[in-house]
Amino acid sequence: METTSRTAEQQASAGVGRKVDGYLLAAFPWYGLDEAFTGPRWLMQVGAAADGTVEHGATGHGEGPTIKAESPQDERFAVVVTVASRPVRRSADGTGVLEATSVSTAAWLAGSGLLAHTWPTQMDRTLRQDWLDQQTTLAWELADDLGGGAWSELMLPVDGVPTSFAYRESEYGWVLAGSASEDPDGVHIGAYGRGMSAYGLGFSVVKDIASYEG
Repeated sequence: METTSRTAEQQASAGVGRKVDGYLLAAFPWYGLDEAFTGPRWLMQVGAAADGTVEHGATGHGEGPTIKAESPQDERFAVVVTVASRPVRRSADGTGVLEATSVSTAAWLAGSGLLAHTWPTQMDRTLRQDWLDQQTTLAWELADDLGGGAWSELMLPVDGVPTSFAYRESEYGWVLAGSASEDPDGVHIGAYGRGMSAYGLGFSVVKDIASYEG
């Protein structure tokens, strides 16, 4: 999209860090952990459609995951994924249809995000891709069945309002997903982490996304 590209160029020339540009172009609010969390905050990356429209992105909290840690249990991080609520719509090139986003979308992005930052320490490098492919397929199947037995309900505050999340744990960490509000134009929230308990976390709108960049 020409306007999107021009805006990004203007921001870059104004000195805005490259990583934050995509976040600033989003037409929806970003979520992160609320003020009760006082540790480091950092940006990850955004996902955009073919026309440049920002669809989702993630904010990190705590220690940045190292992927292959000697002791993954010692890592302490939580990543919050924000997904724009989108209806079924035509693709940018008009040749296909894009599925509507949902809580399952947030669950899938969170689940695959956790896997991307996991490397079983006993696994050889040549086997990890096979493992990752298998686990990613499983994560999609689980995300598509949030009412199934693999998930439990966890109530956490979103902007101070108790909100229901689908929650599950694995040996690699935890994943959760829910919606920020009942507003159909709102956003879906996913999260994943390791070493930081999901119990007691709270989410809120990020007032200044650039503050995560430092």
